Amino acid sequence: MSADLGDVPPELRDAVAATLAAVGVGDGHLSVELVGEERIRELNRDHRDRDRPTDVLSFPIDGPGPSAGPRELGDVLICPPQTEDLVEAAVHGVLHLCGYDHETDDGEMLALQERIVAGLRDDGSDD
Repeated sequence: MSADLGDVPPELRDAVAATLAAVGVGDGHLSVELVGEERIRELNRDHRDRDRPTDVLSFPIDGPGPSAGPRELGDVLICPPQTEDLVEAAVHGVLHLCGYDHETDDGEMLALQERIVAGLRDDGSDD
């Protein structure tokens, strides 16, 4: 079984799939939505008490760990005008859905994110 990526923009599906594979999530559902600055600012204010736009927000539904059946991972919202790299933002958001938190770990999430993004870049080369 594989993850349901039907609610992920086609240009980000490889990044999302690679991230899920890297963290061992074999099936489940998540969505990724591209939103404008006003919407991301509103969500950032309402959910994080930060009244400013940001690049990516994640809203997990299922907690990490085993579940009885496919997981409902949650939603990732990305604001392209606030993001330098949509692929990196997608990887970052999905890692948060899978329980990673760069604000509380010792650099593991960002190191994993870097490895996933580098792997995606390597896969896309014609070498």
